[in-house]
Amino acid sequence: MLRPFRFLACLTLLLGWIPISHAVEILKWERMPLAVPLVVGHERVVFIDRNVRVGIPASIGDRLRVQSAGGAIYLLAHDTIEPTRLQLQDADDGTLILIDIAAQEGDEPLEPVRIVEGDAVGPRYGGTSTQAPGVPSAATANPARETPVPVILTRYAAQHLYAPLRTVEPVNGLSRGNLHRDLVLDTLLPTLPIRANALATWRLEDQWVTAVRLTNTAHRWIDLDPRTLQGNFVAATFQHPDLGPTGTSHDTTVVYLVTRGHGLAKALLPAISPIDASRNLPAAAAAGDAKGVNHAQ
Repeated sequence: MLRPFRFLACLTLLLGWIPISHAVEILKWERMPLAVPLVVGHERVVFIDRNVRVGIPASIGDRLRVQSAGGAIYLLAHDTIEPTRLQLQDADDGTLILIDIAAQEGDEPLEPVRIVEGDAVGPRYGGTSTQAPGVPSAATANPARETPVPVILTRYAAQHLYAPLRTVEPVNGLSRGNLHRDLVLDTLLPTLPIRANALATWRLEDQWVTAVRLTNTAHRWIDLDPRTLQGNFVAATFQHPDLGPTGTSHDTTVVYLVTRGHGLAKALLPAISPIDASRNLPAAAAAGDAKGVNHAQ
């Protein structure tokens, strides 16, 4: 029978025959693009521990092979590549990570790369509140959020449409919804000369936000007031307070409509809202008169 110290000595000798693996370069993601150089003909692995989609410019599609599996991305350049930016998007919460690649000729492969969250990345907007000590994480199906869900949804939709994608802050649990492009919105603002078209919808918990493009068809300015909207909405926010005459650069904007329990299609007339907001409008405002509305949001 071998004594413990002799067994450990034998184990150490055996491990001595195992080759030492390559070192791993650590890169911190702090919302600044990360440089990941490549060597032509040598595959480089990027560990990110996320389920990501990789956006590749068409100009280098035939020179770069990209494979993703199990939280790792495998990059292989078949030819030299000029400095190019790739987008890595988390499939779960939409987080974007930017990496700058460039491939040059060389003999030695480069070590793998691991991307980790940097210290500069603070709490995410729309995150849940801090869990109380001793309370299990599964205590509630939908833990309380630090910001109301309609505000989170509206802010995310506005950023997605008007801000660069790299600045869109991810929200845990938020997902893109399916939207019928032929959704009829004639009853949304029936008293105003406005054409409405649904653009996109997102869901968080039991609430949806739908971005609707509004276009003025009249040759006059129209002030926008959420009380003129017809439907059953939790919240409504206009990107701009008014619309310019048709044909001008100010004749189009977006309204963000938040609904609970279902999408926009089931919130339109003949659906009846428990509150008739239009009763609070001055007589002139119902027709979009600029003097009768205070741009209530």
